[in-house]
Amino acid sequence: MIEERFDAIVVGAGMAGNAAALTMAKQGMKVLQLERGEYPGSKNVQGAILYADMMEKLIPEFREEAPLERHLIEQRFWMMDDRSHVGMHYRSEDFNEQRPNRYTIIRAQFDKWFSSKVREAGAIVLCETTVTELAQDDRNRVVGVRTDRRDGEIHADVVVLAEGVNGLLGTRAGLRARPAPDNVALAVKEMHFLPRETIEARFNLKGDEGVVIEAAGTISRGMTGMGFIYANKECISLGIGCLVADFQRTGQTPYGLLDEFKRHPSVAPLIAGSEVKEYSAHLIPEGGYKSIPQLYGEGWVVVGDAAQLNNAVHREGSNLAMTSGRIAAEAIGLVKSRGEPMSATNLSIYKKMLDDSFVIKDLKKYKDLPPLMHTHSENFFLTYPQLISKAMQNFVRVDGTPKVEKEKASLKSFVKTRSWSGLVGDAYRFARAWR
Repeated sequence: MIEERFDAIVVGAGMAGNAAALTMAKQGMKVLQLERGEYPGSKNVQGAILYADMMEKLIPEFREEAPLERHLIEQRFWMMDDRSHVGMHYRSEDFNEQRPNRYTIIRAQFDKWFSSKVREAGAIVLCETTVTELAQDDRNRVVGVRTDRRDGEIHADVVVLAEGVNGLLGTRAGLRARPAPDNVALAVKEMHFLPRETIEARFNLKGDEGVVIEAAGTISRGMTGMGFIYANKECISLGIGCLVADFQRTGQTPYGLLDEFKRHPSVAPLIAGSEVKEYSAHLIPEGGYKSIPQLYGEGWVVVGDAAQLNNAVHREGSNLAMTSGRIAAEAIGLVKSRGEPMSATNLSIYKKMLDDSFVIKDLKKYKDLPPLMHTHSENFFLTYPQLISKAMQNFVRVDGTPKVEKEKASLKSFVKTRSWSGLVGDAYRFARAWR
């Protein structure tokens, strides 16, 4: 056993873990952060969105140092069938501001930089170290961790679990249940490299401007899922993800969906001639508010993806991860400043603080949407995209057919496929879940 004792041990060096370790180190706490990868970010090759407001609360000057790709000025939403898409987008010059609101990043680069700031704040970061289990005393209080290193038991007043959605430490210790397959999505992603000027021409960008495309429809073959495209400086991040339960149910493969997505007529021209250098798979929490596990206990707290903190509706994850990590660290610092033990009663302040933040308020607002999408996935991700595409083609095609007949044909198609009661029921359920 390592004799040195720490104020806190953080398991994981992703967004949530780095936020927690940095915040506690800045408070003067003795922090050890453990990461199983070769370096922080080594297992995160994918692109992602960084939310500036949350990052500024941790590192106000991050824009001057961090490896950022592009600041986002445009958001596109596509509803796709097999040969077309119906889209809406928002683009504003307001986002070409001095302090942009959102950026694309490449996680391998960004997480490594983020970890360097954790070290600068005074935390010890130990990589290539796997935490095998939580160390507990005879009263089941968490008192540290055990690792795969020699003399690998390390003690601390509190352990912060930032191990990701598929982390097993809390499950093995009986602190929380393993996430159900219908609460977790498996996303597969590729990085397509192109010259910078080619990317800017294809996406109508200049300088460091960026765009995000989010897509849903027949690309997920009736499963609950979405595709995405991020324009970076010299590469395009492209991927698709669906619920693990749906992959099990249908027998579809993630790489099969990705290949079809890349060949779609709306997508193929954007990546034509690109060189694929990186491919990865990643589990994402999708269960929403109702899937959040116990967030604290005797000597431990859980943050980020491990706590199912992901807004699947707005596709926001990193901001919830950073915020939960920071709030957990602030709660731990408050308990320590009072000279009180890291008991479940005292650490419950973390949940109170998180409940008062946008994190839980946003997830609570959409608490009924994930189960609605899961139970009616074929309607929302297959039937309606096909009907809407057919109606739009009817609307724009000029072939001598009177407009009134076109409108009647489109309406008849909707009613024949879903019936009046089905259409009203779907609209009511969606509106009720959204409110």
